[in-house]
Amino acid sequence: MAPDVMLDLARKAAEILVDRIDGLPADNAWDGDFQQALDAKLKEDPPENGRPAGEVIDWVAREVLPFATRLDHPRCFAFIPSAPTWPGILADFMAAGYNFNQCTWLVASGPSAIELVVLDWLKRWLGYPESAGGILTSGGSAASVDAFVAAREAAGNPERATVYMSDQSHSAHIRAARIIGVRPECTRLLPTDERFRLDMDVLARAVADDRAAGFNPIAVCANAGASSTGAIDPLEAMADYCEAEGIWLHADAAYGGFAVVTEKGKDLLRGIERADSVNLDGHKWFFQPYEVGGLLVKDASTLETAFEVHHDVLQDTIWGANHPNFSDRGLQLSRSARALKIWMSVQTFGMAAFREAVSRGMELAARADEYVRESPLLETLNPASLGIVCFRVTPGDRDVDEEVLERVNRNVLARVFWEDRALISSTTLAKKFSLRLCIINHNTTWDDVRETLQAIERFGAEALQDK
Repeated sequence: MAPDVMLDLARKAAEILVDRIDGLPADNAWDGDFQQALDAKLKEDPPENGRPAGEVIDWVAREVLPFATRLDHPRCFAFIPSAPTWPGILADFMAAGYNFNQCTWLVASGPSAIELVVLDWLKRWLGYPESAGGILTSGGSAASVDAFVAAREAAGNPERATVYMSDQSHSAHIRAARIIGVRPECTRLLPTDERFRLDMDVLARAVADDRAAGFNPIAVCANAGASSTGAIDPLEAMADYCEAEGIWLHADAAYGGFAVVTEKGKDLLRGIERADSVNLDGHKWFFQPYEVGGLLVKDASTLETAFEVHHDVLQDTIWGANHPNFSDRGLQLSRSARALKIWMSVQTFGMAAFREAVSRGMELAARADEYVRESPLLETLNPASLGIVCFRVTPGDRDVDEEVLERVNRNVLARVFWEDRALISSTTLAKKFSLRLCIINHNTTWDDVRETLQAIERFGAEALQDK
């Protein structure tokens, strides 16, 4: 394409994105369509001859892109939302335009240097030692696989390798254990306490029983901000135990890890710096576009021991001898320049703005928790933790059985979904159906939270009348 045409198309795409972002507060947090309807528009043979690129951009912006959850909507409280900065979006655009493959120092020394800078930031925020290192990944799932591979190799790749995690752990860790060859019967999901934190006595008994039966514990996974509740496992006690027992401790901080940039978050996550590995996602609470997860290990050599493989076609990377090749640190060879978006965002706004944005999420969650406790129609099911609030609709003046309460709250969830601008999600806590808000968008205001809670109360009152 001619340069002027390329610029016109880039300008057109940018205008569409800016208009979308600017219009988010007045829009709904979710839109979607059924597969049959989308297939009718999209399922066709590829055209033999093309059409004007401007028409293609307009068509996809109108007929495809709106049908998704607007994760950056200020009232998207479902799952773990993502609200990327504009410099982060531009960084992805530029990285794609430069067509980086950040596999080795030879192929991408500039982007590799930026990743080292960002990893150093993460290391210092976590409180890791100078010996630490890591790699940026597509997200927590890939980081978990890399971490479990490192744990397995550090343990000597034993037979009947066994891993331990709480019943609140993310499914990514169950999958990661399966991928590295841990048998399903060797993945232990342990019960939690009344605050949904791992029970240390249960962990110690499980490990002792397994060792007596010939199993080989290789890793314990701690929640540093569980996805359902935001719960934080007893990190310091787990670190003491794992050090004494010679077991790898992995901290899943995919959602909650970036709270460490604040004083409150650092206090809540005390002990995370003692984990052998930590995964955290920049596309969650550090306001970046997908995909930018990360894995940090206390001893950088444990990753290269696990992943470094000589490959003839890469022998020319000797040019970068004594420089880090990120292909030696994880499962990917071809990989994008993920660090650029974090670096450009921090350079543009500064850390003070990021600390304020993360702190605001915790403050709004605390206010929401207080609102729930004062409401005659709402009941908290777990104290707010980090940015997550779990609660349900319940009549405070009379007993209603759990089956009816679940129907009421499912009705409320559906009505918010279809009738309100907000989007919320649910979880199950101690066999109770729970509504759930995750409040981490830097654009979310107290009005957004309060009006969503008021809508839940309104729908709940009507559902209780009709039960």
